[in-house]
Amino acid sequence: MNPFDLLKNANAIKEQLSKTQEELKQTFVTGASGGGIVKVTMNGQFEIVKVELDPIAVDPRDIPMLQDLIVAASRDALSRMQEMMKEKLGPMMSGLNIPGLGL
Repeated sequence: MNPFDLLKNANAIKEQLSKTQEELKQTFVTGASGGGIVKVTMNGQFEIVKVELDPIAVDPRDIPMLQDLIVAASRDALSRMQEMMKEKLGPMMSGLNIPGLGL
């Protein structure tokens, strides 16, 4: 990719990226674990906004299992959000090799 072409299109890319970021603020994904007994909902800013627990998951004698299920559901939500971002940002950012985005 020619760096001068990239500079010419920088404003268009910036505008499109800003629009996509606004869309992502309104995007939510839900990750699950334990066959759906623990669900974690995350927004496009990677903030956990909701945790749902099926009553069967709440066993006071086995708190470590519940903790593991919450962590697993959070990881699932994070993975889903990263995939969604790749879909939305991939075409715009292709060829830019930005660390951490994996595009």
